[in-house]
Amino acid sequence: MLFAVICKDKPGVGLERRLATRPAHLAYLQNLGDQVKCAGGMLAAEGGNPMGSLLIIEADNLELAKAIAAADPYAGAEVFESVEVLPWRPAFGPFKA
Repeated sequence: MLFAVICKDKPGVGLERRLATRPAHLAYLQNLGDQVKCAGGMLAAEGGNPMGSLLIIEADNLELAKAIAAADPYAGAEVFESVEVLPWRPAFGPFKA
């Protein structure tokens, strides 16, 4: 199953913590291998600074997808104000079922 992981940074502290934790975050995603279908930062409309993350991951079930999100170094560094993990079904594009 595919899941969308939608993470929003904490205002005021997210960017600094995000930059400090970024190498560990990228290494974590790399270690997940093919489970990560795509990932990237969501950018603020003004200034273009990161204000969150969006990942599409593959997992056997919702609980496992939530565990993957919780183990992200960004989560451990308390970069995020909120994390939402939702089942996702592609309808168009490279992930079309």
